[in-house]
Amino acid sequence: MNIEEAKEKLQKYGQEHVLKYYSELSDSEKQELLAQVEDTDFAVLANCKNLGHADARGEFAPLAALQVSEIEKRKDEFTKLGVETIKAGKVAAVLLAGGMGTRLGSDNPKGMYDIGITKPVYIFQRIIENLLDTVKQADGTYIRLFIMTSEKNNDATVNFLKEKNFFGYPEDKIIFFKQEMAPASDYDGKVYMESKSRISTSPNGNAGWYSSLLKAGLRDVIVKEGIEWIDIFAVDNVLQRIADPCFVGATVAAKVSCGAKVVRKNAPDEKVGVMCLEDGKPSIVEYYELSQEMMDAKDENGDPAYNYGVILNYMFNEKALYEIAQKELPLHVVEKKIPYIDENANLVKPETPNGCKFEQLVLDMIHMLDTCLPYEVVREHEFAPIKNKTGVDSVESARELCKKNGIEL
Repeated sequence: MNIEEAKEKLQKYGQEHVLKYYSELSDSEKQELLAQVEDTDFAVLANCKNLGHADARGEFAPLAALQVSEIEKRKDEFTKLGVETIKAGKVAAVLLAGGMGTRLGSDNPKGMYDIGITKPVYIFQRIIENLLDTVKQADGTYIRLFIMTSEKNNDATVNFLKEKNFFGYPEDKIIFFKQEMAPASDYDGKVYMESKSRISTSPNGNAGWYSSLLKAGLRDVIVKEGIEWIDIFAVDNVLQRIADPCFVGATVAAKVSCGAKVVRKNAPDEKVGVMCLEDGKPSIVEYYELSQEMMDAKDENGDPAYNYGVILNYMFNEKALYEIAQKELPLHVVEKKIPYIDENANLVKPETPNGCKFEQLVLDMIHMLDTCLPYEVVREHEFAPIKNKTGVDSVESARELCKKNGIEL
């Protein structure tokens, strides 16, 4: 894109201020800014007016999970089918690793954070060690691993993992791709500039992984390698089992479009999204959307009907995903604190929310599919998220859970 084309595009969306300092930039900065203008979807900014006006939800109903007791009874059957599916090369995994360790007090990618006590143990290391458990169960069959980074952490992530020899995972089985970014704006839909040469952006949400994978041209790999199932998971849960054969087998056996790992809630008002039906299709109801009536509802066994929280580990049928990718996913507008440069080009770091970011969410992906199997896992064995440095869902709590599971830190 040349400068005239950039001006034309920016004028169309009322974003001419993006080029305010263009004449002061170096040649390389000019090229980078023009490339960013070309790649940015400014049309999303019209959604600012929807802030605080969430789309009305449908009618909720409980969705029964495949419980641990039932899984145990059929474990051999599911595991055998899962191992066969993995050995046939039909399973891949996508690690969502675009985040930074800011809340942990680190300037590095979150996966580089060291949770070790007596020796270095990195989050990425724990993830890959968990994946190697699956490889062992599948008689040494390595599954294709896609790692989604962001423009902010890609180089550091790639360099770190190469330096660590991918913690023993074969490099030729790993492919990196970057998550698409969405512009961040003030409440009037004017994009913020984070510097004279950069528009402020943020990742396009946890459903953006598939569109980003398609944009990176990686469906060619999926089709060529005969991949039919993709297990997606977030970087911050250091205990999760990845593409474990029992989960793979249960999902395949159920003939569903998606499997979702869930844990039993530890309290009716726990802050987790809950698997349910919405207008007869699988969905996730957020904790703040649960009415008292829903929290009090019981199933036929007398257990809470809305009892299974999602842990961001899903097994998707790739063909079903490709079909829904042809449709438009809903866009969610979220209010955030966005650093920006003011009219004098001074960097401002706001202490309160000052604008909008735009995200697509996995819950909408699931709701566009016809069927989903909630698959219960034991919280203490598979759920140790690291969101904070101390307290709930923290480095501290994850360390304790790792120790309980015999993992040496």
